Amino acid sequence: MNQNTQTENDYDHSFKAIHDHELPWQDGAQNELLSLPKGVEVKILAHDKAMGRIDMKVRFPAGYVEPEHLHKSWHSICVLKGRMCVAGKDLRPGDYVFGWDALHGPYEYPDGCEVFVVFMGDGIQHQWDAEKHAGHKPSWKPETEGGIAAAGPVTS
Repeated sequence: MNQNTQTENDYDHSFKAIHDHELPWQDGAQNELLSLPKGVEVKILAHDKAMGRIDMKVRFPAGYVEPEHLHKSWHSICVLKGRMCVAGKDLRPGDYVFGWDALHGPYEYPDGCEVFVVFMGDGIQHQWDAEKHAGHKPSWKPETEGGIAAAGPVTS
């Protein structure tokens, strides 16, 4: 078999027009793409293995904290719904984040969040320290009923 043919077959340059409701949400922990703590859901919109590119939507539940991490790819993220709190900024729909191979995060989602993200590179698996993540204390307060319910009762 021609090795170039195999590589060319890995490229996916096909035109796509997808209604959001056509793709089901997948458990982010089961698909092993992101390697994040449980609770994340993803919709893979396009995956070109030869280019190392993945376009996806990611949904984070209210109260979720994405650990400080790095990965071997860069990402561009646009907030679609909810709130993403990172680097001292409270990001809302339309706001943008770029990250690469330097430590970034943690990201807090006090009210939940849905994002569109493009990953490009050698791997999107997140590398993070579970012990450090377990000790993280959220600093952003929820603003919605769902976020307040997820945060649980306030203790003094």
